[in-house]
Amino acid sequence: MTTGGDSITPVEEQAAPLADGRGQRQLLTGRAARLPPSLSPARLAWRKLKKNRLAVAGGVVVILLYAIALFAPFLAPYGYSSQDPLASYHSPMRLHFTPWPTVYGTRLVINEYHERTFPEDRSRPHRLRFFVRGEPYRLFGLIPANRHLFGIAGAERVYLLGTDKFGRDSLSRLLYASQISLSVGLIGVVITFTLGMLVGGASGFYGGLIDDVIMRLCEIVMSVPDFYLLLALAAILPPNLHPALVFILIVSILSLVGWAGMARVIRGMVLSVREREYVEAARALGVSDAKIIVRHILPSTFTYAIVAATLTVPAYMLAEAGLSFLGLGIRDPVPSWGNMLNAAQDLSTFEQHLWILMPGVMIFVSTLSFNLFGDGLRDALDPRSR
Repeated sequence: MTTGGDSITPVEEQAAPLADGRGQRQLLTGRAARLPPSLSPARLAWRKLKKNRLAVAGGVVVILLYAIALFAPFLAPYGYSSQDPLASYHSPMRLHFTPWPTVYGTRLVINEYHERTFPEDRSRPHRLRFFVRGEPYRLFGLIPANRHLFGIAGAERVYLLGTDKFGRDSLSRLLYASQISLSVGLIGVVITFTLGMLVGGASGFYGGLIDDVIMRLCEIVMSVPDFYLLLALAAILPPNLHPALVFILIVSILSLVGWAGMARVIRGMVLSVREREYVEAARALGVSDAKIIVRHILPSTFTYAIVAATLTVPAYMLAEAGLSFLGLGIRDPVPSWGNMLNAAQDLSTFEQHLWILMPGVMIFVSTLSFNLFGDGLRDALDPRSR
């Protein structure tokens, strides 16, 4: 196009309406409307995590397990030490729907091989009732209550997962054991990662002599085998020690030995963060070192800490289960998944009473769920994968 001897290109002709501010604002507004909304890193991670179905399933199972542990006294029909001497190794009862959930009474039969069986007696049906009154307990360790999720009215008892050799309900003990086995990993990880992040953050931030001393201390701690230390501790402790004290000692040893590896990783991450602009700006403004570490440096390591925590909890659970299985950790009558599995050491007992393997199934399910959730969380929080 030519006007008064001056040529105007098509690009300039399209840009001419933008000479005034109004046209430019309209164009910018139109472009902004076509752009997708910006998402925070947390929402981006959640969007990616939802696409990993195995990780979501693992996370749901983990939440469900901790909910069960929290409400175990209410969900369990009986106390973990309640015994029925006539029901030693009682087989699991079958549920019948007629149409209400019903179980039939059983009778003890001993054959010529001295094997105990409990066949159903169809003349004694017992309807399963919900929110029944039963043995008193303290919900969350504080609230006194005596309501249970299900049970049978009267003196009859229901054993959906059978009993152990003392006639104790396996389902009730399994639920109570979840409080011990799951809390060992959770409490241990909280202590481990608190110590590891603070010590590793201080080591990487200050460097020099402080860094050398802390790292040498970490190497000394890491050279101590935690499992054998727990074995040695169990050997010198009296057998009648209170289970709560044994629990505290197990958690303490696992935590105090495990923080060193975490501290070394955090120290390496802090070394790459401490020279960044926002840290230098905080120093120039006179912010104290403690605030810089806690508010500016350690948050950059949270992604790693969250992922590592989900993958460390199963290790602590397996350590406690191994000790209790060997009779060196939590002891009877307080249940844990490890000491409940102790009965499976006898091959003849294991062959006749397969339900005693249920604690092993719970250990497998919880460990697998934590690992699936941790792997998915690692992929979702890794910025290099976006």
